[in-house]
Parts: sequence; structure tokens; C-alpha cells
Amino acid sequence: MQMKKILTLLSLATLFSINTDAQETAQWRGPDRDGIYNETGLLKIWPDAGPALLWHFDGLGEGHSSAAVTGNRVYTTGMLEGIGYLFCFDLAGKLNWKVPYGEEWTESWPGVRSTPLIKNGKIYLLSGFGKLVCRNADDGAFIWSVDILKDYQGPNIQWGVTENLLIDGNKLFCTVGGTEANVIALNPDTGKLIWKSSGKGEPSAYGSPALIKLGQKHILVTHTAKSILGIDTENGKLLWSHDQPNKYSVHANTPLFHEGYLYCVSGYGKGGVMLKVSDDGGAVEEVWRNTDIDNKMGGVVLVKGKIFGSDDSGKAWYCLDWKTGTNMYSEKITGRGNIIYADGLLYLYGDNGEIVLAEPLANSFKKISAFKVPYGADQHWAHLVIANGRLYVRHGPSLMVYDLRKN
Repeated sequence: MQMKKILTLLSLATLFSINTDAQETAQWRGPDRDGIYNETGLLKIWPDAGPALLWHFDGLGEGHSSAAVTGNRVYTTGMLEGIGYLFCFDLAGKLNWKVPYGEEWTESWPGVRSTPLIKNGKIYLLSGFGKLVCRNADDGAFIWSVDILKDYQGPNIQWGVTENLLIDGNKLFCTVGGTEANVIALNPDTGKLIWKSSGKGEPSAYGSPALIKLGQKHILVTHTAKSILGIDTENGKLLWSHDQPNKYSVHANTPLFHEGYLYCVSGYGKGGVMLKVSDDGGAVEEVWRNTDIDNKMGGVVLVKGKIFGSDDSGKAWYCLDWKTGTNMYSEKITGRGNIIYADGLLYLYGDNGEIVLAEPLANSFKKISAFKVPYGADQHWAHLVIANGRLYVRHGPSLMVYDLRKN
């Protein structure tokens, strides 16, 4: 009888583990898409050469998608000879499998663009030509695909479709950029259309959406060529829009929402705008603008009432007050780039190939440690990822994984 109980408990534990893995989400810029990684026990200073390198893989091909990491797997994409591939590794760096998903972007700034989204045992990815693919997260088996540009009459854009996908409940969202189907919601299990929104009828703008939750109302916030859009996720209704044009219609950063306020930032001199969202989510009002952080695609983080990020020209990294937009301080701590935050410290990845560990002080950045990325080629554009005490760094064909808990 006792043995039967033990076996039953083991079976339940195994089942719980399987179900937990199946429910995992791994997505662009962390659990809340805001660059904040809820990790603890990380190193507060690195050796001169950087944290210990656990493994690296140098055959990804071209591109700047980041890693998507679950409890037992690492996923990313790359382009080899014009074809996009989805790669799956175990946590020790062994390549479990790679599968092609179709033609990828070979024109200006060639390679993969978007980071895979892992949700409920499925992988979702979007090519530079607008092919949206769903595959099984366990073995990469094909489930469904949609050509968003062909099926929904959307135009491609100068540097190729780029969007890090988002799922909320039973809806997968995608910005097509068409006049009739500007933003769409699909069934994540089948790829079937749930609703389409005409938005402002503008082309897509390389952006990755955010989700606002106001009680029972959920609002998708995304950029199109000249506008910030707020769309009711239930039915696709455009709740509001706000003008945010820039020179090249590039708005690649994910908006940040905090306690009723929404911050959206673009490059090419446009800078950031703070919007107050009404209590019912039905309207927005501009509060302030600041052009110091005119970040093109490196993202920003909000930490203790301060916004941190770099400018587009590479002059400096900035600290802005969230409420007022006042420039608190700035410093050229490394090249312009992307930023994340974990365990009290900032992680900066400059386009000069330097990764910096920094502490945000009251009046300055404290540069604690830094190292140069040792492998890879081309642009340092892929955003950093932290998962399970490890730092994931993508540089073109190379993925490097560092231990943040041991010297």
C-alpha cells in the first residue's frame, strides 16, 4: 500500500512537471516584455574577462533575434543561405534539432529579425517576409502557418516585417499594416482569424506590442508608421491613437505601461512621449515629451521611477524621471545599444560589442564590470536575455551563454 502511494505521488509529480513545462512562456524582453528579469543571487561584479562562458554555438547564420529560454530548452532563429531556421538547444548547449521555416530577409541588413515566442507548448515566429509559423516546442513539428501580407493584404516595409509576437489568453496578435486588416488577432491553436482592426490604416513600423490590463479590459498598444494605437483585445476596436511620426517610420521599441501612464520612445530624433491613459482605457492625454532618449531599437527599462536607455546617436546613456521627463543625468558609459535589468543592476549591450554591468545611482551610472563579446559577426543588435541565472548573448551567427552565479 505504501509503495502504491509513493508511485502515485511520483506520477502526480511527473504530470505536474509536464504540465508546468507546457504552460511556460518565453518571450521578447522578459516575462512582462519590459526588460525586467526577476532573477536573484546574480554576481555583483564580474571577472576581468566577464562571467564564466558555459557554452557557445557559432552556426546560427545571419540575424539578430534573441534567445527564448524555457526551463529545459533554448530556442532562437537564424538565416542560412537565404532560408530561416528555428534552432532548439538543451541547457548544456547540445543542438536538439533545427528546422527550416521558409525564405528569410536577404536585402538591407540581412537575416532573421524576430525572437520566437514560446507559449503553451508551441513556438510562434514571424519571418521578414510576413510568414507567421506555429510549431511544436518539443520537436519542431509543423502545426500551422499564415502569410500575413498575402492573406490580409499588407505591404512589406523597407527593412522587412519585424515584430516580436504577443499572446493574451486565446488571441495571438500581429500587425499586418494593411488598410483594412491593420492589426489582427488569430487563434493561437489554429491560426484562424478572430478579428481584424483597420487601426489608422498605416504600414507596420518594426514594433513589438505591449499589453495594458485595466481591470477586465485588456488593451493592445502598438506602433504603426505614424501613430501609437490602443486597441481593445476583445473585439479589435480602436480605442484611441496618438501621433508619433519620425523620419523613417521606424518604431521598434515596446511601450512601457506603469500605474496609468504609457511611455513610447522612437529614434531618429523623435524621442519619447508620456501618455496618461484614462481609467477606462478609452482615451490618452499627452503629459510630456523628451528627445534626449531617442532610442531606435535598444529598448528602455523603468527602475524605481527612472527611465534608463541610450540615445540614437551614441552620445550618451540617460536617466529620466518617469513622472516629469526631466533628464536626471547622462554618461557615455558604452556604445548605444540595448538594456535590461536584473537583481538591482543594469545590463547594457553596446553596439561596440561591449557588455556592461552598471549600478544606477542617484546622480550617475556606476560602471562595475565590462567585457567584449568574443564570438560572432556583424551588428550587435540582439537584445540580452537572462534566464535561470544565465546571460544569453546573440551576435550574428553566435549564441553565447554565461553563468551569472559563479565566478
